[in-house]
Amino acid sequence: MKKVILYSMIAFSFMSCKKSSTSDLQADEISADTKAKISALGFGTSNIHKTDDGYLVEGDIELTDELLNSTPDQMLLRVGENEQYRTTNLVKNLPRVIKVKVVNLGSAFVSGADLAISRYNALGLKLTFQRITSGTANITIKGFNQGPSGGYITLGSSGFPTSTGNPYSTIKMNTNQYAYGSNPDVNYVGSVIQHEIGHCIGMRHTDYYNRAISCGGSVSNEGASNIGAILIPGTPSTATNAAGSWMLACSNGGNRTFNADDIIGLNYLYQ
Repeated sequence: MKKVILYSMIAFSFMSCKKSSTSDLQADEISADTKAKISALGFGTSNIHKTDDGYLVEGDIELTDELLNSTPDQMLLRVGENEQYRTTNLVKNLPRVIKVKVVNLGSAFVSGADLAISRYNALGLKLTFQRITSGTANITIKGFNQGPSGGYITLGSSGFPTSTGNPYSTIKMNTNQYAYGSNPDVNYVGSVIQHEIGHCIGMRHTDYYNRAISCGGSVSNEGASNIGAILIPGTPSTATNAAGSWMLACSNGGNRTFNADDIIGLNYLYQ
């Protein structure tokens, strides 16, 4: 049986590949008002989980209270094909150096962050990244330890830029032994960090409208509205290159970086 690996969750059960809860809080315990706000932003309302920073949706995306209470007016949306998608808020004040700090994590996570940073910087964007060891960071990568739940385990999470044009400030990476193993592969860890940085600067999952493209199984739409998934012009209108995108909802369990269409999308936004 094919083992499905998500950026946010990794399957441990060989009897079932269905997605399960990342916490004990069930979606039906989330208020109707909160669900309505999440839906209005263009995200699915199943499998919502309360976190310290807001609400976790789509497996690896943190929605803060600020974002839930915002009312951006961007209307450009296309659903049903496989372009690259962004959120309304993007990082502003370009050119800009985003400072990244890795806090209390092992060498594989530090090297993984360096790998992800080098891949972004090699694109020659007006948005560049620099890892720092002291001072104030724009993005802090920190750990949490959470074991498997219902056959799955969270690998990492992040969120979207603020309304003031700053990147999301935190990437959480799971240090539990069942997430990346006792000897984490730098390419794998770096690819997940690269994906989560993508969210921090405003990228949605390439296959948000049909997670089956990368995750397998039945069609599953994460949800879209007038602001939740904005088409980036110039990206493809078919799923031809879907398997290679760094922003696919499900990981291949190893090394994955930008494909040609990802680079087109990033250049459109940040060149």
